[in-house]
Formats: sequence, C-alpha cells, structure tokens
Amino acid sequence: MSRSPLLLLALLAPPVLAGSPPKKAAPDPKEVHGSAIVVDGHADTPQFLLDLGVDLTAPGPYHVDVPKARAGNLGAEFFSIFVEPKYNQGRHTRRALDLIDAVRSQVDRHPGDLALALTAEDIVAARAGKQKKLAVLMGVEGGHALEGDLGTLRNFYRLGVRYMTLTWSNTNDLGDSSGDLDDPAVKHHGGLTPFGQEVVREMNRLGMLVDLSHVSDATFADALKVAKAPVIASHSSARALTDHRRNMTDEMLKAVAQNGGVVMVNFYPAFIDDGYRKAATALRAEEGKALDAADAKYKDDPAAHTREWFRIEQEYGARVPRPPLASLIDHIDHIAKVAGVDHVGLGSDFDGIPTTPQGIDSAADLPKITEALVARGYSREDLHKILGGNLLRVMRACEQVSRQLSK
Repeated sequence: MSRSPLLLLALLAPPVLAGSPPKKAAPDPKEVHGSAIVVDGHADTPQFLLDLGVDLTAPGPYHVDVPKARAGNLGAEFFSIFVEPKYNQGRHTRRALDLIDAVRSQVDRHPGDLALALTAEDIVAARAGKQKKLAVLMGVEGGHALEGDLGTLRNFYRLGVRYMTLTWSNTNDLGDSSGDLDDPAVKHHGGLTPFGQEVVREMNRLGMLVDLSHVSDATFADALKVAKAPVIASHSSARALTDHRRNMTDEMLKAVAQNGGVVMVNFYPAFIDDGYRKAATALRAEEGKALDAADAKYKDDPAAHTREWFRIEQEYGARVPRPPLASLIDHIDHIAKVAGVDHVGLGSDFDGIPTTPQGIDSAADLPKITEALVARGYSREDLHKILGGNLLRVMRACEQVSRQLSK
C-alpha cells in the first residue's frame, strides 16, 4: 500500500515530547542592544573635563564622549567625582565641587545631547524620542570628599550626586578600604565607623545610592546591616574568578542579592583576569614610583598632573597583553549565576583604568558585550536587566525608601 509524501514526513519526524516547550530562537543582539537603556555605573571622565578642558561632545582619545556613547547606545553614565586623596590633601571637598561643576557645565552647554538625570524616570525620559540624549549622573568616589561633614553630603545630593562610594582605596573616617589593609601605617577601624553608619542612614533618607565598591569585607558587612535600601557596587567583579580584594566573594554577591542591590562588573583587566592581575602586580612598585614622582613634580599644576598620570597609566597598562573579552563575560555570567540575573550590571571604570579587554576600546564597543551574552544563551528580557534595567530598579527602590523615611 503506497503512502503519501506528507504521511511519510510525519512518520520520519522526531517525536515531540508532551509538555516540552519548543526551543526559542536566540534574540538578535543588535535589536536587543538597540532597544535597551544601557547604564554604565562608573566613568572617571570628569578629571579630563576639569583639568584638560575636554568637551564631551567632541571625539577624543578617551573612553567616553557623546559620539562614542551614540555608537554604543550608551544611555546613562555615572560620572565619577573622584578626589585623589594624597594629591588633593586639604581640599577634598573643593576638588569634588569643581568636578561636579565641570560635569554640570557640560550639560548646560549641550542641552541637545546631554540631560542631567536625578531619578530613574529622568534616565527613561532622556532616552525617549528621536534625540536620545545621554543621561548624565554623578557619583562621589570616596567618603573622604565629605571632610567629616554630613552637610556636605546633603549639598552633594542637591547638586545632583546620586551615589557615593563609602571609601576609595584609602581608609577614611567612614570605614576601612580594601586598598590599604596591608599598610601598617594606616589605622584601621575594623569595619564601618559610627560616622559611617550615620552617613549610610542619611544617604538612605536622601535617596542616594550606597556604593560598596572599594570597601573592605568588614565595612561591606557592616554597611549592609545599617542600609534600609538596596546597595550597589558601582564597579566591582567576582573574586571567585579573579582573586583581588576589590572583587566580591560569592558570599558577598549573595548578600547583595538578598539586599536587593546590584553588582556592576568592572572592565579593568586586573579585576577580571588572573593572568593579567599577576603580571600587573609585578609592575606595581615601579609604576607607583612614577606616579609619586608625578604627584611631587606637578603638585601645583593639576592639568599637567592629569596629563602625566594618563600617560603613565597608558604606558604601564600596555606592558601587559590585554585579556580576551571572554574574561569580562565570565564575570558577568558568574555573578548572574551566583547572585541572580536581577543583580548584575555594567560598571566599566572607563577613563579610570589603563587598559581594557580585547575588543572593548571605548563606550562604542558596548554592543559586543550584548553579542557575547546572547551567544551564552541570555534572553532579551535578561539582557535588558543586565544592560541597565537592574540599576533602574535599584534607583526606584531607593527613591521609594527615601520617601518613606522622609515622612
């Protein structure tokens, strides 16, 4: 008895198991990235704006500017208000105010390209319509910029600062840093100080994100006990993959997830690749001497000092081969698996690091991260969370806590 061709195809087709959903096609990386609100948690570009007169709308040798942001669909950037503690002794707050002014001046000069964002909805509004402005936010990197004054914290918030990193690489009067734990000349507190606790509470009341990048493990734990709102790590990676104190252990990642916060992965090769970390560590003493000499030589010339620091960092960064992009993707993937996909984001450290992974030369290359994550099986929904949605959620939660505490 002859059978029809259609019947033969049906008989030869593999059986479909009851209850098994059809396999979804991989999302289009270009569509996913283009439709996302991409948020970067940390860029040190303001030093160039202030000291070198760089214009954000002009293409230059730096990682972040408006043309590169447009090319990479970067939607929002947290510009770091970083005050180098040794070079700026006695004028930490003054330097921070000057950097804030430099950032806000760029927004004033270029209203068609830049929009100051004070809330999560401001970021969304900046990306609406055809113009798609770059949403400009600010984060103070290091509580030493307060010079022990809570009033300064409130003034930073009024000027637009929306997060503060409790410490930089230096222990301060808020708590211990991860950067000087081995220095016997530094007096450590054993974690967060009483003043640091007061600062965290006031940040929660204001609606300012508490940033736990750079802090010691003890300071991290103490801050989570005090915080009433979700925290962030604006530019930190996973210690399980790269054994650096600046990175977070799996236990810390889980603690941030339990708090409802987000860890934004740093792009610096020494934080994402153990081979690079070991090679860079071998050069650290030599590079440190060069940087100290620059501090002394240009102590009264901030512009020359910034140019020399940039040159030295570029020189020493280039001495070690750049790790592959996969090293960065491994950290995003690891944090997504350990903390959950709702608790990972991007915190490049652009313009504050001497080099980057292969393929990521500036903000223009951010779509390559999305492409690599698509190849690892991430969905459109999860990618939108990683690229910026998680940070927007945390901002909204902090704004809600602020409203509750203010009552």
